[in-house]
Amino acid sequence: MTPEVRPEDVKAWLSDGEEIAFFDVREAGQFGEGHPFFAIPLPYSVFESRLGDLAPNRGVRMVLIDGGDGVAELAAKRAVACGYADVTVMKGGAPAWGKAGYTLYEGVNLPSKTFGEILEIERHTPHKSAEEVAAMSRDGTDYVIVDSRPYAEYEKFNIPGGICCPNGELALRIAEIAPNPTTTIVVNCAGRTRSILGAQTLIDFGVPNPVFALENGTQGWFLAGMQPEKGADRRYPEAPTDKAKRAELREKSRRRAEATGVQFISADDVQAWWDDPHRTTYVFDVRTEEEYDSGRVVGVGHAPGGQLVQATDQWIGVRGARIVVVDDDLVRAPMVANWLHQLGHDVAVLEGGIAALESKRFLPPPLPLPLPPEPVAISPTEVAEMLQRDAVNLIDLRSSEAYRAGHIGGAVWSIRPRLDRLVIDHGKLTVLVGDVMTAGLAAERLHELGHNDARRLKGDVEAWRAASLEIVEMPDDPPDSERIDFLFHTYRRQNDAEHARQYLSWETGLVDQLDDQERAAFRLAAS
Repeated sequence: MTPEVRPEDVKAWLSDGEEIAFFDVREAGQFGEGHPFFAIPLPYSVFESRLGDLAPNRGVRMVLIDGGDGVAELAAKRAVACGYADVTVMKGGAPAWGKAGYTLYEGVNLPSKTFGEILEIERHTPHKSAEEVAAMSRDGTDYVIVDSRPYAEYEKFNIPGGICCPNGELALRIAEIAPNPTTTIVVNCAGRTRSILGAQTLIDFGVPNPVFALENGTQGWFLAGMQPEKGADRRYPEAPTDKAKRAELREKSRRRAEATGVQFISADDVQAWWDDPHRTTYVFDVRTEEEYDSGRVVGVGHAPGGQLVQATDQWIGVRGARIVVVDDDLVRAPMVANWLHQLGHDVAVLEGGIAALESKRFLPPPLPLPLPPEPVAISPTEVAEMLQRDAVNLIDLRSSEAYRAGHIGGAVWSIRPRLDRLVIDHGKLTVLVGDVMTAGLAAERLHELGHNDARRLKGDVEAWRAASLEIVEMPDDPPDSERIDFLFHTYRRQNDAEHARQYLSWETGLVDQLDDQERAAFRLAAS
């Protein structure tokens, strides 16, 4: 048995100044229904596949929390097998956290979203309503709408006329988007956080333009009775190439970061941090994906700056860790570090940018975790033949949404933490439907349960159709009560008025839920 720790002890550890990896191993839907403020989502269904990135130091103090159902114990065994030396399970799981008098928060990305609300309150970030922006258009006001989300989100829907420029790119590119200093800039996202952070980024950076956040983002636009634009492809322009202009941008960014309290360190400092066996250090390239792919440096991960601030728990799994952010222009990284510092992280900017690491290439790659082997692949044709003979157990591990939309007739939906609930005929071959990693982790769990030969089905739905496999649509199977992988918290907020209002009420109400420990985690900088 893995050692257990009480909720009261975990609560104290979260602010004792030492590093802690506090992982919630429940699935996305369960996590979204209620979790501790500082818990990091790491579902057991994909546990080992992300563990090394979120907790690169295998000596880190690790606490796992579940729903009080034993899943944390399963994850703990896998963590120990992967070489982690200090692993405990929180006794009683999330229900015990609530019984101890601590808040279980709905939603995701809690620290970032809560910080956005605190920022607006304390800094009085200016905003305009959807109706005011629409009036600006009718009046012929010189304004531009900047959509602070990644392009993949933007192209699904956006405020009409908006230009995609994620928050991490704003400082570098805004003068190219709005060269006239009298042009009003309105920053939007889908809800509130990135609108507020984007607008405040430009204000703190010192742009001369009038800057506003679009109140409640695209949801506010929808609630005002106006239609979004869909399929737009307007992206941010190229970064300025003029040396004097770039130098000016660097100076403004550095000035803001230093005023906030951000360190600037050398490549040798980064190496010393990296080599310290007692601390966790993350090194992130905050440039665009295209820039990162054009020249990766070993040991440096990619985290687009805007999203790193918006969803820190997707990249940073250890509370109290050290973070180094890098770019190639020293404009973006300092502004990203400025926000990470205010979020409460120990963050520094690399002097000399990515080139300082490229010249040495001395950061070692993270140690790979011993992941389960890939299951043997089997063709759709072979599975079709076995189904005709009733000689196969077919388990669909894809998302419940994908299963509902179309699965192979005879397949049952399941997920790694619930494989023990299945009745599997040992006289039949077990075939798993899902990607290589998910199938491998599920096969490892099935092996623990005594099923020693699980294969993985090749191909996608079209390949299955081509092999004459029946594809069945079942919009109510699995029922909502079983969809632990589905995040209902954000469901339908873009096209259902009541859901949109509930979501916005949740966001604006986050600050009032904080206790003293949670509020003290933030260190808001002066204007």
